[in-house]
Amino acid sequence: MRMIPREPLHTESNAEKQVFDQLRAAFSGPGQTGWFAMHSLNLPRHEYKRFGEIDFIVCGPDGLFVLEVKGGGVSCRDGVWETRNKHGATRLKESPFKQAEGALHGLRKKLPPQFEHAFVLGYGVVMPGVENLPESAEWDRTVLADAKDFKQFEKWLSRLIKHWHAKDARKPRATSDQLKHLQQLLRPDFEAVVPLHVTAGAVESRIARLTEEQLRLIDAVEANDRVICSGGAGTGKTMLGLELAKRWTAAGMNVAMTCHSPWLKSFLDRNPLAGLTVCLSDSIHLAARRYGIEKFDAVVVDEGQDILNMESLSKVDAYLKGGLDKGRWCFFHDINNQSGLCGAYVPDAYEYLSIFAPTKIPLRTNCRNSLPILNRIQDALQADMGNPGVGDGPSVRESFASDQQKAIQFVENELKTLTEEDGFMYGDIVILSHLPFEESLASFLSPRWHKSISILDGASPLSSDRQSIGFAQIPDFKGLESEVIVLIDLPAPGSRADLRSLHYVGMSRARAMLSMITVANR
Repeated sequence: MRMIPREPLHTESNAEKQVFDQLRAAFSGPGQTGWFAMHSLNLPRHEYKRFGEIDFIVCGPDGLFVLEVKGGGVSCRDGVWETRNKHGATRLKESPFKQAEGALHGLRKKLPPQFEHAFVLGYGVVMPGVENLPESAEWDRTVLADAKDFKQFEKWLSRLIKHWHAKDARKPRATSDQLKHLQQLLRPDFEAVVPLHVTAGAVESRIARLTEEQLRLIDAVEANDRVICSGGAGTGKTMLGLELAKRWTAAGMNVAMTCHSPWLKSFLDRNPLAGLTVCLSDSIHLAARRYGIEKFDAVVVDEGQDILNMESLSKVDAYLKGGLDKGRWCFFHDINNQSGLCGAYVPDAYEYLSIFAPTKIPLRTNCRNSLPILNRIQDALQADMGNPGVGDGPSVRESFASDQQKAIQFVENELKTLTEEDGFMYGDIVILSHLPFEESLASFLSPRWHKSISILDGASPLSSDRQSIGFAQIPDFKGLESEVIVLIDLPAPGSRADLRSLHYVGMSRARAMLSMITVANR
C-alpha cells in the first residue's frame, strides 16, 4: 500500500509506527492497486488542520476507513477507559470505538457530498498490545484488531472492509479518478512539512504546509533523476530539499545535502538522519572521506545560486555516482540571483547544468512570508517572491530616524512594543544588521535591552532558549528564518542599489512580523 508520507510523521507512539509498517506491507499483490494510507498529524493550534485526531485513513477502490490506534494496555472499569504505557495510565474521555466513530463522523462532515455517496465509509480500532478483549454490546468484534489479529493484519483489514461493505452493499467500487480526487482533497492536510525553526526545537505555534505545487515537486523529483528547482526566497526550497533527502535516505541511499552557509549547515546538522550527510558545497570531498564514502548515491544542493561556478560544480560531479551527467541530483536555487539580488550568477555554469537535460521545476508559491511582508519586498526591490501563500498578517512597521540617537530610541521602543504589547517572547525575535554587533545600533541600547540580546553564531544559529533576543549579521542568517525580524542599520529599502541584496535577504527572513528602523547616513 502506498503511504503518504512514505515515512511515519513524528510520533512517540510505537503502536502507530507498527501499524504504519503493517499498512505499507498490505494490499501489495496483483490486482490490489489503488490503495493508499495517510498518517495523521496532531498539530495543536494549527488553523489548517481538519482531521488532526485521526491516526490513519485508509483509502482504496473498496472504500475509506478510519483507524484509531491504541498502544500499551487497555482497561475499562465502570465504563471508564484507560490506556497504560511506561509513563503510566491515561484516562480516556470515551472508548476507542467511540473515538474512531467520532473521527469518522467528523471526516464525513468535511467530505463533499459526491465523495460520501461514492465511497463505503467505516472505522476500525487497532490495539497491537492487547489480547482477549471481552465481547461487549458496546462494540462489534469485527472492527477490532487485537494482538492476534495484528499478526495477520492484512486478513483483518480485508474482514473489516467486507464488514462495512455488507452494511452498504449498493455502493460501487470507487474509480481511479475518484480516488485521485479524494487524495487531492486529503493530502494537503496530512502531508505537512515542519519548518526549520520547529525542527530545531524552537517553540512556535505555526506550521508551514507545502502547497499542492510543492507536493507535486516531490513526486516529480522522485520520478526524475536530475532536477533544477528555482524559486524566490520563502518558496520552501530548503524545506523541500530536506523532505527530498529524507525520502531518498528512506530508500536506502547515501545522500549528501550541501549548502553554502555554515550557519544553515549547523542548523540542518542538529537533526541527524541515517544515510544523510550535511556538508558545505565546497567541502563535499572532505565529508565523503570523513565518512568513508567513495561517492554519494544522490545529492541535494541548497542555496545553489551561491555555487553557480564551475569549480564548485566539479566537486559535486566528482563525488556523485554517475556524476552530474548520469547521477541523481536536485539543484535548488533562487531565481533572483539572475538580477543580482543574491549570489553571483554565472551563465556558463547554469548552461553547463542544463546540458544534462534536467527537469526544470519552478516554485511559484511563497510559503514563508505573510502578505504585507511579501508585498513590501516586491514593491521595494522588484524581486520575484512567488505568489502569496501564507495569507494576511500584521503590517510591516517602518521607522525613519534623522540621527543615530533617535534610531536607538526607535529600536528600544519597538522591542518594548513587540514584547509587552504584541505578546511576542524574546525568542521569537531576531535583530538583523549588515554590521557586526559592536558597530550596530544594537550595541548602544540601554542595559535592559543590551543584556537581553544573544549574539548568534554558527554553533547556535537561533536562540537556544526563549529568554533572549537573537542578533545576527544578514549574510550569516541566509537560509534561516524567524517569526519576527527587526532590521536595523540600513537605509530605506530600494534607496541604494548596492544594498538591494542585503535588504532582500534581511526582509525575507521574517515569517509573520517585519519591523525596519532606518537612519539617515548610517
